[in-house]
Amino acid sequence: MAFTAANGRTQIALADINITPLVDVVLVLLIIFMVTAPVLQSGIEVAVPKTRTVKEITEERMVISINKKQQVFLGNDPVNINEIGAKLRQKIRDPQHQSIFLRADEDVPFGAFATVMDAVKQSGITNVSIVTQPLETHANR
Repeated sequence: MAFTAANGRTQIALADINITPLVDVVLVLLIIFMVTAPVLQSGIEVAVPKTRTVKEITEERMVISINKKQQVFLGNDPVNINEIGAKLRQKIRDPQHQSIFLRADEDVPFGAFATVMDAVKQSGITNVSIVTQPLETHANR
């Protein structure tokens, strides 16, 4: 864009946008999101027991987790152990055909595990899968 100055000379305006600072800001934001995204998706830390037979998870199901401190989570939300049945009945339309994954830390006492299992069964859900990890096999056996 050109214009004439008061002294009669034609001058050119600097109308170009300097995009270098914009690129710098975008790259910094990209790095921040790349670093924080795995932290946000980590969820509840549970060291599940190891077994020889492990079935691959193929579909998305509701997950109940019990961590080392015996805190119970429905998905990623903490829930009172006495309210699990009511919360499941609120979220599930057809309990007969619904299936649930139950993740429990290997250090959780069996009594806590059994209480959660009983609450799930009381809500009408009969298909409960227990989440485990495969045993590490040695190649030279």
